[in-house]
Amino acid sequence: MRLGLALGYWGRGPAPAHLDLAREAERLGYDSVWTAEAWGSDAFTPLAWIAAHTSRIRLGTAVAQMAARTPTATAMHALTLDHLSDGRMMLGLGLSGPQVVEGWYGRPFPASPLTATREYVDVIRQVLRREAPVELDGRFHPLPYRGADATGTGKALKPITHPLRSSLPVLLGAEGPRNIAQTTRIADGWLPLYWSPMRSDVYAASLATLPTGFMIAPMARAQVCDDVAEGLLPVKAMLGFYIGGMGHAARNFHADLMARMGFEAEARRVQELFLAGRKEEAVLAVPDAFADEISLVGPRERIAERLELWRKGPVTDLLITAPDPHTLRVLADLNG
Repeated sequence: MRLGLALGYWGRGPAPAHLDLAREAERLGYDSVWTAEAWGSDAFTPLAWIAAHTSRIRLGTAVAQMAARTPTATAMHALTLDHLSDGRMMLGLGLSGPQVVEGWYGRPFPASPLTATREYVDVIRQVLRREAPVELDGRFHPLPYRGADATGTGKALKPITHPLRSSLPVLLGAEGPRNIAQTTRIADGWLPLYWSPMRSDVYAASLATLPTGFMIAPMARAQVCDDVAEGLLPVKAMLGFYIGGMGHAARNFHADLMARMGFEAEARRVQELFLAGRKEEAVLAVPDAFADEISLVGPRERIAERLELWRKGPVTDLLITAPDPHTLRVLADLNG
């Protein structure tokens, strides 16, 4: 099991520690570093900055939001960064949810998310192969554009720049069972939002057939500390925000996932409190048991025991969200 460093997205401003953490992760032998985006900082620019200050560590987006860019624009970002980093780029994509897609990006959430995702990946693969002008008779991403307001003069094009690799890895952040199953067919890897090594059966049907080399790369908060309950508070804060606030009351994929993982009543209670403006109560209502299962928190010995559970399952890459270099060093040592 390889280790990666997940930096996420910025809060109010640039995160000054991110570059130092990325350099330390590379020095420690971490395989990859990942950036993200929501409705603030973008995923690609910080990754380019990190690429310029490192030499070996692989670079991934976890995730770049599909609604933010056309698939050809996303492919341009990926092939450009792949060249600049000498072939270290991995493209992680996510569809997000209706609240963000329509509220922030001003686009309709696709009526058929699986079809929209499949078309998006198809276009990116065509760009990276550069075998012919990119064309797709698609429902959501037709190329050339054929809408009622089209001029009729659109022309299928090949990228001017020759991609460094047609095999640049494409990974998907998927949560629903059908979406995960499709990911195993059309992508090179899967970026689970929550993964419990004690409940891998939740995903068993969707992962029944895995291609050779397929990546399963969940994120997990890690922190070496004496007080487990205190160490879990940032995990609970993240869960409270995602389950309560990252989606509509009637359509929140993160809350649905927590429910499928055996915490349905708790997920609905967190959602109810958060949407009522009682955010601190929502965070405290997140079960310690759930937060603990999807993270690696506590003294070194406890983390060592729990890390073995992750290593025994199908996870190929564990993407660590860590607040300090010491935790990165402990995880590197424990993972051998």
